[in-house]
Amino acid sequence: MAKILIIDDEVAIRRTLTDIFEYENYKVDTAADGLEGMAKMKSNHYDLVFCDIKMPKMDGMEVLEQIQKIKPDLPIIMISGHGTMETAVDAVKKGAFDFIAKPPNLNRLLITVRNALDKSNLITEAKALKRRVNRIKEIVGISPAIIKIKETIDRVAPTEARILITGENGTGKELVARWLHEKSRRQDGPFIEVNCAAIPSELIESELFGHEKGSFTSAHKQRIGKFEQANGGTLFLDEIGDMSLSAQAKVLRALQENKITRVGGDKDISVDVRILSATNKNLIKATEDGQFRLDLYHRLNVIQIHVPELYKRNEDIPLLVEQFLTDTCNEYNMKVKTIGKDAMRELQQMTWSGNVRELRNVIERLVILSDAEITLQDVQTYVMPSGKAPTNGNVNIYDQFSTLQEFKDHTEKLFIEQKLQKNAWNISKTADEIDIQRSHLYSKIEKYGLKKSE
Repeated sequence: MAKILIIDDEVAIRRTLTDIFEYENYKVDTAADGLEGMAKMKSNHYDLVFCDIKMPKMDGMEVLEQIQKIKPDLPIIMISGHGTMETAVDAVKKGAFDFIAKPPNLNRLLITVRNALDKSNLITEAKALKRRVNRIKEIVGISPAIIKIKETIDRVAPTEARILITGENGTGKELVARWLHEKSRRQDGPFIEVNCAAIPSELIESELFGHEKGSFTSAHKQRIGKFEQANGGTLFLDEIGDMSLSAQAKVLRALQENKITRVGGDKDISVDVRILSATNKNLIKATEDGQFRLDLYHRLNVIQIHVPELYKRNEDIPLLVEQFLTDTCNEYNMKVKTIGKDAMRELQQMTWSGNVRELRNVIERLVILSDAEITLQDVQTYVMPSGKAPTNGNVNIYDQFSTLQEFKDHTEKLFIEQKLQKNAWNISKTADEIDIQRSHLYSKIEKYGLKKSE
């Protein structure tokens, strides 16, 4: 049952609207002015708000703006006995769902309420569906380091503290950042990621703060920066140790004043953003070398979470392998493969300089190239020591491919050709063994131009 808050200084209006809505089986709460209404907003949940415009203590338009800040998706219907078309347009521009003049027409009143609640339900369902579709992968592991990271996330995520996530490339720093956002009070707001290492130094300020049209040669139109895009949510600055000193100075100002200025602009823009940052560098050493601002480091490093290298938590590798096997086989519509104990033990003994990211790629390779069970021989054949790619004569075979899809097609062709030869080109037997339809196998044979050897 929907709950409605009526904010109006006229007793007769509050009583009339209450009678109407309660008759329609809505729960109703009332407030005599804007201050009382805001107090009730902060301590109760409402599905819809009716708010008068002309009120003592706090004007209705001010109430509208305040509610928009704390609950931007809550539908608000403005009512007034002194309304004009200009007032109605202004209210809608500021976020009101609709404007109704007093005395309200009963049919229009009930239709507007129904439409507002329907819209609210659609927004809620859309957010739930989006969260389900974009479901964040779990942080997998049972090692003391991973348990501590999970406990720290649970403790600090609901706060507004800035967090610096440290660790080598591929350890899972972004995943930690996403869970910090997901468990925060900003989870319904945007999560905006900026890879500071991937953006040229001359463009980083435009990327972060936006720019005005004509501010530089290629600025053909106004651009909204990442700080503004993340307003009400979380901004994740990945590889922040690679940010230029000039951009660092502007980020520091944004953290101090909660304001930014677009490149080429002179207007201060207020932003409400929580900053999470990550780096694979030693920022203390970078400050000593003059490459990173010490004051910015202290601003960012309120809480630090360190994600250790994979070889330091090899007890987590079996769980990660099982997860990656399931994910990869599902991605390729294959029956989930198993891995032998000797093969798993061999994976646990490797150094994994690429960390979790490298392990994920290796499992994908093994899924493509191995039989139903991944054996020790498969690991020794297809998993090379980090940094030593398999070679074909003097040529690194990875250098033959410019895209991941080209490499996948190559390995799939070799896999299917080997299985066909093993089964003497028995199509039915081969299709059953690799768990695909015969028609699908025929399509693959045609795609790769495979022919039976005479």
